[in-house]
Amino acid sequence: MTSTQRTAVLTGATSERGIGLTTARRYAREGWGIAILDLDGEKSAKVAAEIANEFNVPAFGYEIDVASEASVAAAQAAVAAEVSAGNLPPVGALANIAGITSPVPFLETTLELWHKVMDVNATGTYLVTKAFLPDMIANGWGRIVNMSSVSAQRGGGVFGKVPYSAAKAAILGFTKALAREIGGTGVTVNAITPGAVDTNIRVGSTQEQEDAINAGIPLGRNATTEEVAAVITFLSSEDSAYLTGTTIDINGGSHIH
Repeated sequence: MTSTQRTAVLTGATSERGIGLTTARRYAREGWGIAILDLDGEKSAKVAAEIANEFNVPAFGYEIDVASEASVAAAQAAVAAEVSAGNLPPVGALANIAGITSPVPFLETTLELWHKVMDVNATGTYLVTKAFLPDMIANGWGRIVNMSSVSAQRGGGVFGKVPYSAAKAAILGFTKALAREIGGTGVTVNAITPGAVDTNIRVGSTQEQEDAINAGIPLGRNATTEEVAAVITFLSSEDSAYLTGTTIDINGGSHIH
């Protein structure tokens, strides 16, 4: 099958300045069917309808709380029902993009904050992957792309601090171990580690903080969401067939290793 015969499932894809929405639009431009899953089900459906109209591809939006096993199961069942009804092609790619950060210094963190950041980023990646993987294995083809961060590699140094870096590091270990375990199924699993990206995730940062971040980037600027989306869709393509368990850096040189 080509991308025009497959659906890409994305979590966290409704923010106007987010990586998820830009990636959904790029998938659609390349002919994929689209399933947008986000906390706001009404907005997810609205964004999906807009993408369907603009790119003439099948698209579906549904609510999801990636940290809730019941919510993830309901979202997967809703997508599966659309596939069964012929409204969407079979799921061929999963982009785990939903995430949150926190700039709170370690000694000021609470267990509640730790769990919240870990649940959305790491546990959410686990739950959503576990829900959508069986059908990809059954179809003998699939691409999973997980959103980590340069913060996992550097130990912070961008905006998010210890809980965020720890959660994003967990995603790297998850990606490598799952890729090794399911290597013979036709499903690949890769991670991306963006540095600073021009999105709303650093809400509350000051201009001084932003200037300091850019000063540490050899290319001197944030990544655009389009640049990140290009890597996600490449890792979802036929051309990436021999890439699994990899981590692709998108950091403008801020972490060279």
